[in-house]
Amino acid sequence: MHWLGRYRIAPYRAGQILRWIYHRGVCSFSEMTDLSEDLRKFLSERLDISRLETEQIQTSKDGSRKYLFRLKDGQHIESVLIPEPGHWTLCISSQVGCGMRCKFCLTGRGGLARNLEPSEIVNQVCAVRDDLRDPGSLTNIVLMGMGEPLANYDSVVQAIRTITANNGLQFSSRRVTLSTAGLVPRIYDLGRDVTVNLAVSLNAADNDTRNELMPINHTYPIEMLLSACRAFPLPPRRMITFEYVLIAGVNDSPRDAVRLARLLRPLRAKINLIPFNPYEGTEFKRPDEGATLTFQKVLIDRHYTAIIRHSKGADICAACGQLRAR
Repeated sequence: MHWLGRYRIAPYRAGQILRWIYHRGVCSFSEMTDLSEDLRKFLSERLDISRLETEQIQTSKDGSRKYLFRLKDGQHIESVLIPEPGHWTLCISSQVGCGMRCKFCLTGRGGLARNLEPSEIVNQVCAVRDDLRDPGSLTNIVLMGMGEPLANYDSVVQAIRTITANNGLQFSSRRVTLSTAGLVPRIYDLGRDVTVNLAVSLNAADNDTRNELMPINHTYPIEMLLSACRAFPLPPRRMITFEYVLIAGVNDSPRDAVRLARLLRPLRAKINLIPFNPYEGTEFKRPDEGATLTFQKVLIDRHYTAIIRHSKGADICAACGQLRAR
């Protein structure tokens, strides 16, 4: 809108342009037939409507699809489309690679190349939606792909605003979730700046174990992280999701479950239990089903909503913690 104002173009034109791009999926100004021919030519000479280049799509035996996108500078990112009963959920990336260095995550092994621009985040949604037979069946967006969203804060917040705006992609804020490893100062900022569901990758109930698994815990230990979570504004009936990757012999004992239950007691919390997804070269092992069910029962007996998330797309390295664009 500011750019249009510089050229004395009526502000309402911004809404028209955005609706063409996000509601109708057009890729050129020449298709925007409710703009004058002169304005369409003027815009075409000065602006581009960006799109991602889809280099590869892999389909899992469970129906998940992993999209490999090539960016303009030659870098690559991945997004995962996850089938749910009656709809789809899309897991999108916020960075090329990741700098968090969580020991159980394949994505972090390659380090961080760069942040994504807001357009590169939003365009993952546009590209996948355009690939669907029924674009309206894509109802949920999760920022849980490559990268730490809060480490690319300004771009991620701008992208969320576009994803949820009436003149944008029109997703309900109830259907958009951001997952963080725990950048505490940015959790406070996020609660102030946008309305979005918060998921926290916790993975341990004590600092010693979390320090080993997640280097960020040295800077922002559990106590600081939970203080930020307590301050996070929650609309009625919403909870913070705590993600807990279960790793055999590391954090999957009944004692760990009791600690977790005590730790989260003051919070409006639900817990997603994610059995570790192995990959080549990892030192960690997936817990057996009995250990996973026992862990869940300890939490349920203490009145938590605790769901075992069997990650989809493992056969194409699209499961939680497996993304690593070539």
